[in-house]
Amino acid sequence: MSLVWGPIVIDTPADGPVTARLATAAGAANQPIVEVLTAGSGRGHVSARLSQTVIGRRFRLAHSYSGTEELRLRLHDAESGLTAEVVLSSGLQARTTIINDGPGPVLLLGVTTFALGLGPVDDLDLVSGDGEWLGEGRWTRRPLRDVVPDLNLRIHGQDGRGRHAVTSTGTWSTGAHQPTGVLADRATGLAVAWQVEHNGPWRWETGEQLGGTYLALTGPNDIDHQWQQPLRPGESFTTVPASIAVGEGLHGAVAALTAQRRSLRRPGPALPVIFNDYMNTLMGDPTTAKLLPLIDAAALAGAEIFCIDAGWYDNDTTWWDSVGEWQPSTTRFPAGLEEVVERIRLRGMVPGLWLEPEVIGVRSPMADKLPVEAFLQRGGVRLVEHGRYHLDLRHPAAVAHLDEVVDRLVEQFGAGYFKLDYNIDPGAGTDLDAPGPGAGLLDHNRAHLAWLDGVLDRHPGLILENCASGGMRADYGLLSRMHLQSTSDQQDFRRYPPIAVSAPLSILPEQAASWAYPQPDMTDAEIAFTMCTGLLGRLYLSGRLDAMSPEQHRLVRDGVDAFREIRADLATAVPVWPLGLPGWDDTWLALALHTGDTTYLGLWRRPGAVADLTVDLDHLRGRPAGVDILYPDRAAVWACHWIPETGSLTVTADPDEPYAARIVRIRSIAPSLT
Repeated sequence: MSLVWGPIVIDTPADGPVTARLATAAGAANQPIVEVLTAGSGRGHVSARLSQTVIGRRFRLAHSYSGTEELRLRLHDAESGLTAEVVLSSGLQARTTIINDGPGPVLLLGVTTFALGLGPVDDLDLVSGDGEWLGEGRWTRRPLRDVVPDLNLRIHGQDGRGRHAVTSTGTWSTGAHQPTGVLADRATGLAVAWQVEHNGPWRWETGEQLGGTYLALTGPNDIDHQWQQPLRPGESFTTVPASIAVGEGLHGAVAALTAQRRSLRRPGPALPVIFNDYMNTLMGDPTTAKLLPLIDAAALAGAEIFCIDAGWYDNDTTWWDSVGEWQPSTTRFPAGLEEVVERIRLRGMVPGLWLEPEVIGVRSPMADKLPVEAFLQRGGVRLVEHGRYHLDLRHPAAVAHLDEVVDRLVEQFGAGYFKLDYNIDPGAGTDLDAPGPGAGLLDHNRAHLAWLDGVLDRHPGLILENCASGGMRADYGLLSRMHLQSTSDQQDFRRYPPIAVSAPLSILPEQAASWAYPQPDMTDAEIAFTMCTGLLGRLYLSGRLDAMSPEQHRLVRDGVDAFREIRADLATAVPVWPLGLPGWDDTWLALALHTGDTTYLGLWRRPGAVADLTVDLDHLRGRPAGVDILYPDRAAVWACHWIPETGSLTVTADPDEPYAARIVRIRSIAPSLT
């Protein structure tokens, strides 16, 4: 018997494992939908894979339920006594719960959230993303054969033992690799995209079996993350969630995953314009004297939120290892922080503050006020990383401390926005009151999400920014709750565009906050260049606006006005990359966001680029359209010519501008009925 759930077919033979495959994948791998590793039962074929486990092969369907919102499968393995409950939502988010229905204890070492069979390796391209501090979102597309060699498995009559596994350890969930990826089938034209939605360790892997390709998604496991979970009879464990999406080619799959991300998001406010005083501006050294003119200039530019970033809580400039109490400095603000906050409100903006809530500096008074059990530790010693201890949010004292901080700052200063930063990674986790470091970290990760839920339940109008040294923790465990994500700490405006252009592969456009930090010493073209970097996403404004000439300030205000004009569209738009995935050193970069009859096309030109460019927008092929430059409309004119037959836009830029950018608006025109 087979069950069909959207693009997924689940086969439930009486004499074989319950498997999942993509409906359109011819000759898909015979991949069990759930894989389980235990200390007493490993794989049926020795390997380092999370595939073809003994228990996964033995799971048989016990019960299924199919409703309008979800599909539930109950699987059972009579030999181990384990039961698996798989839940697939209508948007193809998956969770799996393992229940010990047997007579004795079981030690789990790994459980997949979801596993899927796909077609032949030779037909597939893999799209995956790498990153690091200042260099987030470096994506590549390559044949899967580049990482999965052809071993001629058929002549050996066995599945392979290798795999292409991508993992993240610790709590910087996107610090090195993306939990998101795509496998695009060149034969069928379809692609499957996925994301593991966890603010801690994860793994996705793909490899070749005799029958085709498999994909397995999981959170922490024993091999990679020192994770194990004992289950006594009657106890259960639930995996971290993951989502998959299927569409026509890369763009179709990303569009489907974009829709899924929107369905996961906690409802929040619209897209206000945020000014933050940090990046290339005050750089963690705010004072009343520095802030007041900047507040006035930001309001004049059209900002609606003003966030006071790092440093507001310390009386000198060596605050890194003393944070944790979150009391305003008395030397930076002689008349109190209230004076600055009141100025923000008088200028019609919402006040915001920077916090790094999960850490306590080793010199902070809070380090001795909280019990040692309120910190992550190993072997009875509190973990220290870069001069900070890390709170353990499983402990009620840690949660109570953070609740007091947030509630006090909201009530005392009327803070309506918090930039929640996170600049350390505690590693494998904590072994205090846990079967191992990985299990302790997973419970802490889940307690962190529960704390965020509690904050938003108490303060439903609060806006939360997710930041971790830029984009080092940009997962949808957090982004299903947070309102926006800082995409990078990159301070060089010339290197930021590829980060902003690639961001919608892993972050919703309306959540992807890329910095625009215009400066008085920039040319007009450079000001427009950095402003464009922030416009096709969540505009995140900074820069010494208070020191600009009226003409420069007007150019910034024009960019803010352009964002206000399009921000409602950004919340429904889907991305395409008409020049392909952006390369770090590409001289031309392009991102298009389209919704309804309107497409917003961002173009960035860097040194070495030719002046003439042709951009193909396949979704507009055969449609007449009107084209205008949305921003900047006061700069040198770029000639644009639309060719409806091919859906192509030809652009001629000013060759004398080494760094130049434009936001082009393309409105398709319905054909005349006459």
